Amino acid sequence: MPDHALPRYADVAAASAMLRVHAVHTPVITSPVIDQRLGAQVYFKCENLQRSGSFKFRDAFNALQQLDAPQKRTGVVAFSSGNHALAVAQAARGLHIPAVILMPDDAPGTKIAAVKAHGCEVVLYDRLKDDRDELAQCFVERRGLTLIHPFDDAHVIAGQGSAAFELFEQVAQLDALFVPVGGGGLLAGTLLVVQDIAPGCRVIGVEPETGNDMQMSLRVGARVRIAPPHTVADGARATCPGAKPFDIIRELGCDLLAVSDAALVDAVRFCAENMKMIVEPTGCLGLAGVLAADAGTAGRIGVILTGGNTDLHSLNTLLQQAAAAPGDKAAPY
Repeated sequence: MPDHALPRYADVAAASAMLRVHAVHTPVITSPVIDQRLGAQVYFKCENLQRSGSFKFRDAFNALQQLDAPQKRTGVVAFSSGNHALAVAQAARGLHIPAVILMPDDAPGTKIAAVKAHGCEVVLYDRLKDDRDELAQCFVERRGLTLIHPFDDAHVIAGQGSAAFELFEQVAQLDALFVPVGGGGLLAGTLLVVQDIAPGCRVIGVEPETGNDMQMSLRVGARVRIAPPHTVADGARATCPGAKPFDIIRELGCDLLAVSDAALVDAVRFCAENMKMIVEPTGCLGLAGVLAADAGTAGRIGVILTGGNTDLHSLNTLLQQAAAAPGDKAAPY
């Protein structure tokens, strides 16, 4: 699987066509409560109901499908705090590809257990001391494994963009689309789709307030590296935007918001109470942006709910926090 140039819309369309057979065609739902609150029509793309519990299955399967026969026999290595790990694990098991998954030792226990249940070799590391890229490269060099990067890979970006591609098939017209941002792959893939089939749609990327490396990078025009952020959005703790996503996002342009943990907790509570769905904090980044009073929502609004992999104990803690304190407003870019 060569590391080729930046993906384009055709790559997203091809991934979307392939994934029709292998991924869940996740539903789009609405909420009268939020529509009335915002005076808008909000459409939620429920990737928390995707295989492996998040949109990440799309990119993992797409990337694994590009491997040649020798690469599939030798296997792959991936690193992730949870959702990418789960996605690669499930996709690799289905395609009978050996997989080594590097996970931070502070990742949710349920996610670590789920990855192991798929038969993967799990290697834990300390995110505050270890460089996960260097660790992965050791497996590439010593065992000949192929790296499946969580966001800085053309096939991964194309697979992630398929969520937006599918959303626009389900909801023909949107005035704005709110997209969670970690390493930037989903935002980059979404922008490729919007540029080609919905150029009038405003795209808003949403990051954790303490992990706004993409926001900072776009402000200075170069990728900025930060310390591992402390945030309840464990799936958006990237310390630097991916090179490929950053180039696409800088080229195509979008708006960015940064939201507090309190706002994310409030969004988790909103999903549980009003839509009867479990959505993890990272998956609620887009919703937290929409709920921000200064987000400029109007008309027909799309929100990608990216994942629902959280254990019941963590969910209970988050909901208790939400009951104790209201969510904060977002900080505009």
